Amino acid sequence: MKRVILIIVTVFSYLQATKIATISIEGMTCPLCATAIKRSLKRCDGVIKAKVRLNTKSAKVEYKESTTEQTLLKAIKRVGYSGKIVSVESMD
Repeated sequence: MKRVILIIVTVFSYLQATKIATISIEGMTCPLCATAIKRSLKRCDGVIKAKVRLNTKSAKVEYKESTTEQTLLKAIKRVGYSGKIVSVESMD
């Protein structure tokens, strides 16, 4: 019975819609800044992928619908930077 429940929960989590947020980030000056932000974003529940680019001072984050944009911004702030949501796309 436990296996059936685990399978159902796993399937449900994969069926959840995903979103991609583009975030403008202030304060990045070196590759280590980008790495710190990426790690912080990836630690958030529901984040699938995070790409942080120093040259554009931005991040693209793919995350599950259950995660909020505020959670992403808090993760950026936690490591000492500020972010602003530029756009959010739904990936149905």
